[in-house]
Amino acid sequence: MNIDIIQVGELYTNCYILTINDDVLVIDPGDEYFKIKDKIKDKNLLGILITHRHFDHIGALDQLVNEYNVDVYDINNLKEEEYKIGNFNFKVIYTKGHTYDSITFNFYKDKVMFCGDFIFKDTIGRCDFANSNISDMKKSIEKIKTYDDDIIIYPGHGPKTTLGYEKENNYYFNNIW
Repeated sequence: MNIDIIQVGELYTNCYILTINDDVLVIDPGDEYFKIKDKIKDKNLLGILITHRHFDHIGALDQLVNEYNVDVYDINNLKEEEYKIGNFNFKVIYTKGHTYDSITFNFYKDKVMFCGDFIFKDTIGRCDFANSNISDMKKSIEKIKTYDDDIIIYPGHGPKTTLGYEKENNYYFNNIW
C-alpha cells in the first residue's frame, strides 16, 4: 500500500491518499478539493474514510462524493470490527475523546494507523471542545496502548510517529491527568 500525504487548508490537515494498484481510498479530505483530485488522477476512488467530522477534516468531502459518487465511511456506519474495501483491509477502533465521533483506522497488514486528532507526535488532541470528553480520551489511550509498538501513527496534523515512541515519550500516555 502506498501512502501519500497532502497537507490541506488553513490548519494544514493531513489528507491521506492510499493506493493499491489503481484503487484509492482517501482519508480526511479537509480542504483543497482540486489538490486532492489531482493526486487521485485517473485512479479508481473506492471510498472516503473520515476519522471525525471537524470542518478541517471534511471540507472537500461533498465535492469528492459528488464527483466520484463514492461511499463515506465514519462512525455513523462503522462498528469496531474488520472491513475490506477492494484490496484494502482495516479494523476500526473507536477512539473517542477529542470528539464523540473519533475513530482510528488500523491497516493491520501494513502496521499503520490513521487516527485523526486523537494522537499527535508527543501529545494528543484537544479535549476542551463542546463535544470532547476527557474521560473518553483516557479510555481511548488505554485501549490504543495495547497495540504493537512498531505501528506507525499517521495523525490529522503534523508528522507521523510510532506507537512505541508515544508510549515512551507522550506525557498523556504515562501520567495521570
